[in-house]
Amino acid sequence: MSQETQRETQREKIFNLPGVIVALVAVLLAIHALRDLLLSPETDAQLFRTFAYVAGRMTFSFDPDAVAGALSALSSDGEASQLAIAQYLLGDGSLQWWTPVTYAFLHADWMHVGLNCLWLAVFGAPVALRFGPVRFLALFLWGSVLGAFAHHLLHATEFMPLVGASAGVSAAMAAACRFIFQPGGPLGGGSLVAYSPKLAMQVPAVGLMESLRDRRVLQFIGVWFVINLAVGFFSGPLGVTSSAIAWEAHIGGFIAGFLFFGFFDPPHYGEPAMAGGYQDPPPG
Repeated sequence: MSQETQRETQREKIFNLPGVIVALVAVLLAIHALRDLLLSPETDAQLFRTFAYVAGRMTFSFDPDAVAGALSALSSDGEASQLAIAQYLLGDGSLQWWTPVTYAFLHADWMHVGLNCLWLAVFGAPVALRFGPVRFLALFLWGSVLGAFAHHLLHATEFMPLVGASAGVSAAMAAACRFIFQPGGPLGGGSLVAYSPKLAMQVPAVGLMESLRDRRVLQFIGVWFVINLAVGFFSGPLGVTSSAIAWEAHIGGFIAGFLFFGFFDPPHYGEPAMAGGYQDPPPG
């Protein structure tokens, strides 16, 4: 390798953010800034009603009796304020098919959107470098959809709006752990990551079952689940945040990224010629 090429390679930055990550972060921040600075509380509430994911409203489209029973229970328990909120979010009960995606672009407060953007930059960058913008956005949206589904399973007749990019970010985290620990990968050892960060993101990923036999992957998954369950159960009581943490959506997104990684991974990264992984590059 020529000295000029070597110098150019060494100038590559591991943590340079791909354009799709920069664009997604900019969109998330811009949406929250516009809501915070320009919208009245009434208009913002209407925005939530239209674009947040509300499990009870989705359930009403196929099981209105279950939702009616939940509303009756609120009424009989004297929960007038909660009943009013539920009725407002239910609206005319029509199906809002777009909300399993659009809820990911709304956030409860600046801390919420800020943390999601931070984790998106950290874990989304290597995945976006590997997948490219189209595949990465598809993974992000798929994680958001499965996150909404997981949330729905435990809150089918409730009317707490689900918002935030956390499920999509969780999908990126799970996808990252499928390849970053492989030999030559960003955290897999060897000098490839210093030689060429781009190539380090392209190391072949092992299959699903083999990845579950990797101690580092299992440790990553274990720590991730413990943190998310702890945040979900204790963040409210400890005063960490004023809104509930939808830990079920996080888990749904993580499962989406881990189990469906192969559907988004570019096929040429798994070619037989690459099956042995990358070796350290020769000197010079």
